[in-house]
Amino acid sequence: MTKVLFVVTAATGWTLKDGSVHPTGYWAEELAEPHRLFREAGWGTTIATPGGVAPTLDELSLGVAGGMPKRRKEIRAYLDSIKQELDHPLALDTVDESDYDLVFYPGGHGPMEDLAVDPVSGTLLVRRLDSGQPLALLCHAPAAILAATRDDGSNAFVGRTMTGLSNVEERFNPFAWKAKWLLQDALVDAGVDCDKGMLPMRPHVVVDGNLYSGQNPQSAGALAERILADLS
Repeated sequence: MTKVLFVVTAATGWTLKDGSVHPTGYWAEELAEPHRLFREAGWGTTIATPGGVAPTLDELSLGVAGGMPKRRKEIRAYLDSIKQELDHPLALDTVDESDYDLVFYPGGHGPMEDLAVDPVSGTLLVRRLDSGQPLALLCHAPAAILAATRDDGSNAFVGRTMTGLSNVEERFNPFAWKAKWLLQDALVDAGVDCDKGMLPMRPHVVVDGNLYSGQNPQSAGALAERILADLS
């Protein structure tokens, strides 16, 4: 059986430059849709978080920002159906990512708070990237690569091509003007070749060798389907 490790943020808030904390967590569709598609393909799934903390759903992702009411209802129902798995994740520092055929990082603003500075996740990402085995990051999850440094201090993703939530898309959020940094800027500063689609909030997937990335929540299904096509 093909096995997928979902590395999910454990953050409950995103600290802004004025010191306020915006409530956040993982984005519903970005976890639910790939998880559902992989499960329907017969793949096994495991969720891990920093410290083994049950991840927090960003409720904004099931509000108007999460799409049409029928779609949001379907996503919430799916998340409810995997509540046992969500409530009892593995601690990330106990996981051997080499046991999994795919490592998948869903987004939400949470990774900007914890995974971006998490050394355990950073080390896992370096090993996974170097292994040549499939690695996928979606929307804000590429923030996690900021912690993926080599012994000489360089970022392991320098020169790789990937996508993530663009500055234009981030600024659709009314609180974005208070952000300490924006993802697209940080990826470029880290030496990543940051690719984005022509239109915001449309599906856009980038593949660079074993590295898969999706630009935004709308890319969740397209990213999972590309991975399924390549790994099946």
